[in-house]
Amino acid sequence: MSILIRRIATVLALSLPLAAVAQGNLEINTPAITSLKGAMQSRHGQLAPYYASGAVGIARDGSIVLRDANAIPLAQRQTATGLVAAENNDRAALYREIARANGHPEWEAEVRSTFGQRWADKAQPGWFVQNAAGQWSQK
Repeated sequence: MSILIRRIATVLALSLPLAAVAQGNLEINTPAITSLKGAMQSRHGQLAPYYASGAVGIARDGSIVLRDANAIPLAQRQTATGLVAAENNDRAALYREIARANGHPEWEAEVRSTFGQRWADKAQPGWFVQNAAGQWSQK
């Protein structure tokens, strides 16, 4: 009987984070979150032309991807690559901080996937987004 109880407890523990993230506060604010959002917002103006050209797309995991380097003039590729890396570093830190601020660092993966869907939903027409199967499409 105790083995059955332990198995049920394990199943409940494994399924809890997915349900619990829905109950979490994705809009929670801390000084670290404010700083990360500010950095991302100021970088967005630099990234917008790359989204518009299709060179950069929004990945399903909440990151951004340099999809088509050929869409970027050679002289700008290093800058674009640096912007993508900086953005992904801040996004990863944001997801980690939101999970931590909710008191559940184990929710980071769920926060990441939720934000991946949010970013895709908010993408402007013409931007590329990645679906759950990993395929790219233009919004």
